[in-house]
Amino acid sequence: MPRRSLSLALAAALLFAGAAPARAASPGRWTETGRSTVPVNYYQGIASDSERRLFFDGVFAGLYRTDRSLRERAANDNVFPSSVSSSEHYDHIGDIAWDAREGGRVLLPTECYYPGTSGPGEDPANTCKTGSIAVADPDTLEWRYYVKLAPAEVPKAMWVAVAPKGKLIWTQSRNDLLAYSMDDISLAHAAPANPPIRAVRRLPNAVPPHGITGAAFFGGRLYVAANQGEAGKIRVWSIDTRTGGRRLEIEKKVADGESEGLDVFEGLGGALHWLIQRNVGGLPPYLYANGLLLHFVPRGEEPQGDRARLARIRLSVSPDRVERGKPVELVFTATARVAGKLVPIDKATVSVDGLSAVTDVKGRARIAFSSNRVGEHEATATRLNLRRGSATVRVTAP
Repeated sequence: MPRRSLSLALAAALLFAGAAPARAASPGRWTETGRSTVPVNYYQGIASDSERRLFFDGVFAGLYRTDRSLRERAANDNVFPSSVSSSEHYDHIGDIAWDAREGGRVLLPTECYYPGTSGPGEDPANTCKTGSIAVADPDTLEWRYYVKLAPAEVPKAMWVAVAPKGKLIWTQSRNDLLAYSMDDISLAHAAPANPPIRAVRRLPNAVPPHGITGAAFFGGRLYVAANQGEAGKIRVWSIDTRTGGRRLEIEKKVADGESEGLDVFEGLGGALHWLIQRNVGGLPPYLYANGLLLHFVPRGEEPQGDRARLARIRLSVSPDRVERGKPVELVFTATARVAGKLVPIDKATVSVDGLSAVTDVKGRARIAFSSNRVGEHEATATRLNLRRGSATVRVTAP
């Protein structure tokens, strides 16, 4: 399948800025209880199952499974079969969902997304103008089948959310919300042998301003995450799927941050979990601890489950012993363990004895060092939304 570079920059942390203006501030319905560092591979969406497993997808076509402590247990970097890639040209998965039917399954909203493509229409990057809901195995993370959605109703599938009773699955088409029967997401309707399915409900103009990046049901309402037109603002709204009425639930201000998936489960110190990644242009090397999973509980409720922690920077230095008064170049390496993997940390500030440098894409920083003070000199590495790391440089007498 042709892969396309996503226009992102992978800096090491999402930069959260100050509060939004009072007239658009969060209504105080939710309390943020923690943040967890996640890898950039987990870019698009999140889902959870009844066995306390979490599923992530991204950057384009990967599907990943972790435990509730965010330790990765399985990975499939490209879930699309070659036959589907060649026939439908799908290359992108949005915010996913889990469903208990067929022994458990992960539901994948699929589309064509080829950045930089020029052509007619409002969305030239969507080259195929169709969308599907695919079914993947939660154990193997392999593709099972897909059900095509009627192109006249929806030109692509960017997210899906399963309603509380499991009878409907929701997505959007431009400014409208669409619901499909879960009975139609079955082998009996699988493409390409069967025709596309049609929505059984439509809520006109129910999509909040600036679209939806991810969704999940909580307390009978559809919670949706969205990027906003105002610089640096992202929001979570809830929608009454009977009437289409919506209310603002959470608002945050970020610098260079992009709202992505949303899910509901008890764990990591929260009940509602919001995936946020960094997007400022550039080419991703698919390596870094780049994103955050934010955790929330309804205001007034105590955090439940195991409280989340940010990844800690691991800092090493070579050489770690130098002679007094002798100039030397210290090479620092910053890493962090994220999803069970040790990854380099770029954009971290390394400091020692008033000198500082910033790590590169390999997590390395170089500092010209010399000291007349014999003993231990502490070096530190810091970056927003990661825990501070340190290393020791020992200066010895000649």
